[in-house]
Amino acid sequence: MLKQAMKTLTAAALGLSVLAGGMITAAQAADITLRATANSNENDEDYDGLVVFKDYVEKASNGTIAVELFIGTQLCSTGAECLQGIADGSIDIYISTSGGASGIFPYVQVLDLPYLLRDDRIAEEVLTEGTFTRALREQMLADSGGMIRLMTVGNTGGWRNFANTQREIRSPADMDGLKIRTIVADLPQELVRSMGASPTPIPWPELFTSFQTGVVEGTQNGITDIMGMKFPDAGLKHLTLDGHSYMGALWFMNNDRFMGLDENLRRVVVDGFAALQQATFASPKRKSIQAYQDFAEIGGQIYVPTMEEKAQFKEAAAPVFEWFKTNVDGGATFYDLLVAEAEKASGVVDSGAMMDLK
Repeated sequence: MLKQAMKTLTAAALGLSVLAGGMITAAQAADITLRATANSNENDEDYDGLVVFKDYVEKASNGTIAVELFIGTQLCSTGAECLQGIADGSIDIYISTSGGASGIFPYVQVLDLPYLLRDDRIAEEVLTEGTFTRALREQMLADSGGMIRLMTVGNTGGWRNFANTQREIRSPADMDGLKIRTIVADLPQELVRSMGASPTPIPWPELFTSFQTGVVEGTQNGITDIMGMKFPDAGLKHLTLDGHSYMGALWFMNNDRFMGLDENLRRVVVDGFAALQQATFASPKRKSIQAYQDFAEIGGQIYVPTMEEKAQFKEAAAPVFEWFKTNVDGGATFYDLLVAEAEKASGVVDSGAMMDLK
């Protein structure tokens, strides 16, 4: 009797601490399975995030929710296909890049606009909570007929930088004429053109051989993706750390599935996505340390632009901002929101730093 009472007390304490007083009934136990997919692999930060999410949700729900992970293309293979799976309920959770989601939500390309987010602290402050992310969620729900819900925005690969097979890049002038791989989306192509280079849309799986054959000479990627895909073996050897855009990861969930949970379990899922977000913020930072070392050890050349040189890149990219605001539905609204949130975040971070210095 005492042993059973202790078990009951422990379960009640867990429910109180995690679910803010909610109780999990026996009828709910083991009845809910969430199917989550990421079109990546187990070395990716998307997988790291899902592992954290799965662990948190299964424990915090006291086993009521099970999370099944499908890593790769078992359930779907393209952004459009996977988002359709979210909409029709065949997939519960999916992570997409802005490029993968831009066909349905074009304004999400605001995350690809260059040089708006200063560093990791600013990006994380903007994406963790605030007007910008909530506005994205509301707009996406409206545009998907209430079917696709944005749960959080994490990171997938750190920061996009310019890398190429030909020469060191210190300024936009050094990019003149280079054939730079882009995704099949307008904004990254406009950015490459603004730098004087030639945008060349190439599917990700074909990029390695495209470097080998000279179809393209450069790309916009983070170091973990560069090393994970072994691009130096295909001739990629120059990397400029201009950090022009934060590689946001959009985590979606079927809205009916989410709203079909009781309020206590919805809170568990929300908190699980918060834990996932923090994991994906941290993972690229750790993995990039070894990746940079490996790149240098095999002869890769890394250049960090000065503040003056980075200002030249930002000035060259200026036409992209006007293009986005003029040509993308909702572009002006989300551009203004992101800029305002970035300025607010900079104020919070900088004021805190000044106090820490005293």
